[in-house]
Amino acid sequence: MANITLGGNPATTVGNLPETGSKAPDFKLTNTDLADKTLTDFDGSRLVLNIFPSVDTGVCAQSIRTFNEKASGLENTKVLCISKDLPFAMARFCGAEGLDNVINLSDYKTGDFGNTYGVTFKDSAFESLHSRSVVVVDTDGTILHTEQVSETGEEPNYEAALNALN
Repeated sequence: MANITLGGNPATTVGNLPETGSKAPDFKLTNTDLADKTLTDFDGSRLVLNIFPSVDTGVCAQSIRTFNEKASGLENTKVLCISKDLPFAMARFCGAEGLDNVINLSDYKTGDFGNTYGVTFKDSAFESLHSRSVVVVDTDGTILHTEQVSETGEEPNYEAALNALN
């Protein structure tokens, strides 16, 4: 499990992010139209998994905005914003902000994604939500980069994630 902090207080996750060089585990998440999406739905695309606790927090919202801006110039790359937020909240936020270069997916139904990817908070005030993490996946499903953000209140290293695609 990862030892991280939330507001400076110790927190742990249920596991660790998948290893760089391994195949990305499959998932089943819900999009804003309430349709199920799996990893295979994105076959042939490079993926940036922007994983976070909730779109209704400032840092999470900023990560969506930043990846939305940077994704507009990336060839054959999709940014998947993944949390346990209801799909309606994610659609509302992105619609109000005019963000259309990201795909919002929710783990609200089962929490399986968070457990499989090791990002579910095991304790703390955010227990059962996802910790702030980034996973970059190549077109063949190989994980190129991971980041478990050590302090949940901080933004991920956008440049490191995007540089993994070069």
